[in-house]
Amino acid sequence: MIKRLLFNSSFCHFLGDNCKLARRKSHKSVGFASSVKFLRPNHSQKALAMAEQSQKQTSRTTSTHRYTNRLASEHSPYLLQHAHNPVNWYPWGEEAFKEARKRDVPIFLSIGYSTCHWCHVMEVESFENEEVAKLLNDWFVSIKVDREERPDVDKVYMTYVSALYGGGGWPLSVFLSPDLKPLMGGTYFPPDDKYGRPGFKTVLRKLKEAWETKKDTLVKSGAFAIEQLSDALSASASSSRVQEGLARKAMELCAEQLAGSYDSKLGGFGSAPKFPRPVEIQLMLYYSKKLEEDGNLPKAKEILQMVLFSLQCMARGGIHDHLGGGFHRYSVDECWHVPHFEKMLYDEGQLANVYLDAFRITKDVHHSGVCRDILDYLRRDMIGSSGEIFSAEDADSAEYEGAPRKKEGAFYIWTSSEVEDIVGEYAPIFKEHYYIKPSGNCDLSIMSDPHNEFKGKNVLIERNSTDAVASKFSMPVEEYVNILGMCRQKLFDMRLKRPRPHLDDKVIVSWNGLAISSFARASKILQREPKGTKFNFPVVGANPKEYMEVAEKAAYFIRRHIYDQQKCRLQHSFRNGPSKAPGFLDDYAFLISGLLDIYEFGGAIFWLAWAIELQDIQDELFLDRKGGGYFNTPGEDPSVLLRVKEDHDGAEPSGNSVSVINLVRLASMISGSKSDQYKKNAEHLLAVFEKRLKDTSMAVPLMCCAADMLFFPSRKQVVLVGQKSSAEFDKMLTVAHASYDPHRTVIHVDPNDNEEMEFWGANNGNIAAMARSSFAAEKVVAHVCQNFTCSPPISDPGSLEALLSKKPSSSSPSPSSS
Repeated sequence: MIKRLLFNSSFCHFLGDNCKLARRKSHKSVGFASSVKFLRPNHSQKALAMAEQSQKQTSRTTSTHRYTNRLASEHSPYLLQHAHNPVNWYPWGEEAFKEARKRDVPIFLSIGYSTCHWCHVMEVESFENEEVAKLLNDWFVSIKVDREERPDVDKVYMTYVSALYGGGGWPLSVFLSPDLKPLMGGTYFPPDDKYGRPGFKTVLRKLKEAWETKKDTLVKSGAFAIEQLSDALSASASSSRVQEGLARKAMELCAEQLAGSYDSKLGGFGSAPKFPRPVEIQLMLYYSKKLEEDGNLPKAKEILQMVLFSLQCMARGGIHDHLGGGFHRYSVDECWHVPHFEKMLYDEGQLANVYLDAFRITKDVHHSGVCRDILDYLRRDMIGSSGEIFSAEDADSAEYEGAPRKKEGAFYIWTSSEVEDIVGEYAPIFKEHYYIKPSGNCDLSIMSDPHNEFKGKNVLIERNSTDAVASKFSMPVEEYVNILGMCRQKLFDMRLKRPRPHLDDKVIVSWNGLAISSFARASKILQREPKGTKFNFPVVGANPKEYMEVAEKAAYFIRRHIYDQQKCRLQHSFRNGPSKAPGFLDDYAFLISGLLDIYEFGGAIFWLAWAIELQDIQDELFLDRKGGGYFNTPGEDPSVLLRVKEDHDGAEPSGNSVSVINLVRLASMISGSKSDQYKKNAEHLLAVFEKRLKDTSMAVPLMCCAADMLFFPSRKQVVLVGQKSSAEFDKMLTVAHASYDPHRTVIHVDPNDNEEMEFWGANNGNIAAMARSSFAAEKVVAHVCQNFTCSPPISDPGSLEALLSKKPSSSSPSPSSS
């Protein structure tokens, strides 16, 4: 309904003769950028050559540029990339809006991000083109937005374009009225008419004509579109309660649908292009655990095997950077082989966590090694001097210094002769292991390299087991893996001499929250690796405790630089100072989750106290107390026309899904009315999305987990009491986190710490009383509590581990009872 209204109300007003074609292919019009970006058509190579020259120019002083616009004073790397276009760009803000009102012209809004391949292409083809720039400057006010810096603005107009065409992507190109109502939108436009679709110059001319002749109609249709979207996306719950049994049904439906899309041959859920969507993996791990608890062991094993095989295929594939660590954004083929080469922090943080959970379940050091691989990549390449964690690395780079153009993947791919020259006598082993061929290896699928861009090049992929290839070379496995590690180190060292991809060194609070979580959790979970476990390059093999230091430094950076301690408000991001944009729901929710992990995995009570403070602020800024759920923005910026309650768990989880889990965790730590309110807010939130959970649960996998967590009969609490500086305390805390149990909360108290005792005295008197009564010098005591009863005190790690593997039974009250 919304899509039909939007289409009829705006697009056809100015496409004229092209309207029937556009209507017939409307689902492809926006998808054009999405489809071609997976296939990397050849016409983009010239554009990238120009982009290379353009980016070289942006590094020079302003005096060497022919053009300089208002973006030159911005901090965003993406905006700075456009600071010397001939387009007279404005940043998002009142100056631009006022200019549009003064001139009575439409606004052209272009949204992208610094590592976006097709954003670079459109810049070179259109925004560096003086003819196009003149049209934009004469007829429009042009605004450039970094979607990572202003996700609130992006959400409004991406929602509009997605409703109009059934899909979206970046660059996002939208025309607005001076009062910011959308008139027409799309994604990537080529400069000239192609394939029966209007080019960018045609669109500009048609929009200008329509504005001059049908302005009132366009403005009314834009206002109507926003009204329709606002009504649809700010849903309220008619009840604060959720239908009984819905959580389990939603989880089962989601798992069944994912299982139906499972690729049993190549791993993963769905077909090409394949994205490593961690929220789906989390759902399947969670569901497998539920089936195991229900006694359905065959089905539990089947679901678990889908996950483990998928994780293995991803780690062996080219989507995994075998030399430098970490994962690329997605695979263009079904084999997890040829990726889109950009690396995003939100992927790394979530993937590290799912590999950690796989290790907890299987005790297989393959999974812990992949987690280390990701975290060590972040430590080496993505962390600033003050502990801040950067956002992304680009897919494109120059093949050599002074190259006339950038190419996607140039930093990561190899010829067979290069490998032979670098690794020397071990080349046959390495080439066999990573499927390296003189003709190039991007031939596993017709989707891998349809335009022969990688002809003669190789993307490293493991197609056979280590044992099998070692046996083929009559070599002990340990010697074989050591040789592979040495070869990877040599290739990595040589790779460092190549021009690096662009680093987006913007610090985004929400993405840092995801990474903080994985570093904190790894600090304890990885201590369960067998003694003597050996790792090879690029894994460093660091003491897991070092990962907690990384988590805490990143959290300290946010508190010092992106959090206003006077106003108690987060900003969204930081680069050369805090961004103008306020913190959004995801920033609060993801950071709270990370802080809870820092605390539960051994951090100071300070982090838990800050998490509670942030939850209070989140409720104040975003909670719909009457209708339920959290809005994505504070609603304080009149230029942001939609206030959405986001539920979709995609590349990133939704802030609402994460918030339910946060509220469940907090409710299990805090007692009394505040604990009750946490649970009420969580259930009211789920009531808002009841229809989504019931009908399309596959779109909200993490929310399915969150709903089941909320309605789980009794969450297990492990309360550790003792001196936190002792080795015994560390051992007990490690055991408390050793096994996979999403229904477990770990609380630790040092009775000698006055700050901690004051905190628990104010927030959960039962915990404080338990700490006082259980404390014994030189001894660490654990209580395992569930169903309003607690176990007798345990002081032996082995006994604690045994108890956590079964349901506890005792007679004293649970510390969560008020």
